[in-house]
Amino acid sequence: MSVETDKDRLSKGRERLGEEADRAVDQFDQGIVDLLSWVLDTETRARIYVYLRQEPYSTSEEIAEGTGLYPSTVRESLAELHDEEKVERRKRESEGAGNNPYEYTAIAPSELVGGIVGQIQDELNTVFNLDDHLDSELDDYSAESSEPVSIRVEDEDDASDDETGDGGATDDGTMGDDGSTDEE
Repeated sequence: MSVETDKDRLSKGRERLGEEADRAVDQFDQGIVDLLSWVLDTETRARIYVYLRQEPYSTSEEIAEGTGLYPSTVRESLAELHDEEKVERRKRESEGAGNNPYEYTAIAPSELVGGIVGQIQDELNTVFNLDDHLDSELDDYSAESSEPVSIRVEDEDDASDDETGDGGATDDGTMGDDGSTDEE
């Protein structure tokens, strides 16, 4: 029978802790990919976006290698993302003769979210005003057609500028962080 030393237990504990940390990171990364899959339409495009946020100015070949996606799939997705202005591209500078491939970088997450906010806001307002859209007999309850949902996206710089002590109220009547509006 072998006696386990403190050093052995400590080593096993560190190994187990490392495995748990790796699993947590993988789950976090998958959660981000799942959310971005909804925003960007596919998991492939989400994986490319995440890779480009981590490794800006990468070529399609580097992206394919880094993500494990097929090169043709990466090139097709990059073309779509570029057309939709979700990634930017430029020719890679090289000293020698030969092919200068495009290198890609992803737009900032705040820009990505800003691009879909209007669509989400319109869809939520359609749900809120469902009775108006259905021309329901509940006209007594829907006296006025309104746009109750207003979504605003701020960069961190914008958020720090907004900390002026006004309780988060905005100039357009949207709800601030504390639930107040400038119409109250």
